[in-house]
Amino acid sequence: MSFLFRRTHALLLLPLLASCSSLYFPPPPQVPLLTQKGEWSGGIHTNFSQNTAVQGAYAFTDHLGVMGSASFLHTDKKKRAEDHDFGEVGLGYYTRLRDKRVLEIYGGYGLGHTRRVERTPAEGITRTLEGSLTKYFAQVNYTSKDKKTYHVLGRDWPVTYGTALRLSYVTLTNFRLDNQPHASEDNVFLEPITYTRINLVGPLDFQLISGSNFGLRHRKYLKAANSVFQFGLVVNVGGQSGGK
Repeated sequence: MSFLFRRTHALLLLPLLASCSSLYFPPPPQVPLLTQKGEWSGGIHTNFSQNTAVQGAYAFTDHLGVMGSASFLHTDKKKRAEDHDFGEVGLGYYTRLRDKRVLEIYGGYGLGHTRRVERTPAEGITRTLEGSLTKYFAQVNYTSKDKKTYHVLGRDWPVTYGTALRLSYVTLTNFRLDNQPHASEDNVFLEPITYTRINLVGPLDFQLISGSNFGLRHRKYLKAANSVFQFGLVVNVGGQSGGK
């Protein structure tokens, strides 16, 4: 179990290493791990930057699933106020591998709005940035390890690990800098992540998501500068038995 605590401690340090200068705050890649028709998955995640996401997925056939999420960030601090709202939907294929592993492949679309107000105590508002976001993405999810059980606090805690890789094309349009039109930007983001699920009770799991965000193009306002780290709760109902 000490390995798990060391891993968790490392994950908690990631947000402190990330800059917050980008106008794009990536929602956590969704990993519903669907296994059969009629199964649904739901979850809620957040991080220390207050970037919160509500997610859901449903398997409408034995190999096709749909997922959607809504994320939002609203903060008002001394030097900066952020308002970021984003939603996305995806359609994909899933299959069970060797009974205890799940492979999912999704493609999807997202859109949202972002606004930042920068200020100093002496001068007040110094800059306002605002624009619309559009996103196309492809994503692969894979549970790469069998479930392990740790005995702590007088009970067993089943733990599973997995990986996901998301490739996103994001555009910033209708961009205004200090209420004046500004050139649009676009970027391609590569987001490899790992996730750890700790079973709490029944179908309810606590989940940690940690990863990196790489911008494949050099941009000033739309770059990979915000953390992919998230923690939250997930639930799966109606799936096949066996670890996943």
